[in-house]
Amino acid sequence: MTRVLLSTTSFQDTPGVHHDLLAKAGYEIVRERGPLPEARMLELAGQFDAYLCGDDAFTRAVLQKALPRLKVISKYGIGLDKIDVKAATELGVPVLFTPGVNHTTVAEHTFALLLAAVRNVVAEANHVAQGRWTRITGTELCGKTLGIVGLGRIGKEVAVRAKAFGMGVLGFDVYWEDNFANKHGICRAEKLEDLLRNADIVTLHTNLTPETRHLINSGNIGLLKPGVVIVNCARGELVELEAIVGALKSKAILAYAADVLDQEPPPPGYPLLGLPNVVLTPHIGSRTFESVQRQATCAVENLTRFLSGKPPIAQANRF
Repeated sequence: MTRVLLSTTSFQDTPGVHHDLLAKAGYEIVRERGPLPEARMLELAGQFDAYLCGDDAFTRAVLQKALPRLKVISKYGIGLDKIDVKAATELGVPVLFTPGVNHTTVAEHTFALLLAAVRNVVAEANHVAQGRWTRITGTELCGKTLGIVGLGRIGKEVAVRAKAFGMGVLGFDVYWEDNFANKHGICRAEKLEDLLRNADIVTLHTNLTPETRHLINSGNIGLLKPGVVIVNCARGELVELEAIVGALKSKAILAYAADVLDQEPPPPGYPLLGLPNVVLTPHIGSRTFESVQRQATCAVENLTRFLSGKPPIAQANRF
């Protein structure tokens, strides 16, 4: 019997048709609570024919140890930065993923974080819960310029919602779609530095690569407008932690709102914890009943199609 490791927690914790689809496939399913670090992945490697994974550490060492039994990795979601895709390709391991399933949900969460930051929602709700009637003056979104770094599916959804809030939109992306930008009145920043200088709010929606790691850093953070808000629903490693913390403490940045961190969950004493101008959520941007079912169903269909000899819905590498 085909043995599959299921490690994504949102798949396991959220009811829906994806459970039935996986059960009908007839595999032996072993469950773990991910994301799993390299040490645990190395312990498990070699015991499975396939992985249905989240953000577990698929390093070259893990992949090598998983062979020759491993046939395929089916990623639940779109972020592939935890998988060494280059190594997987060289070793002949197909990596499947689920594009186009969570852009609506993440875009909505981006605005949830943004509104929480500019209207002090978390602090004010906590005040009332504690029996205090402390009122803090907030900031409007209307008339502000939103700088979107990365105009893929999620960035585009954020842009559409920003226009509905009466915001100006400035975009930066290596791949630029004139038709979409013209239709929605999005101005193009030729360089990241131009966006940082002109945006009142910066929101990050780009993949994590060696080139984008620490995209916001000590070298360019000084270009930001005073009182800027930064929102991060992409990857924690896109920002240089020390630079962000310093700017928050000096009030050069009004607020940092993020759904992702470079260490998840954060360890005790993590520098962003407890700062008054920080709003953090535990990587739930794509975790809605609707989105989980879309992602999970796609991940299961990818897996079952591949293992039955059919083309998967989406594959990140080719041989």
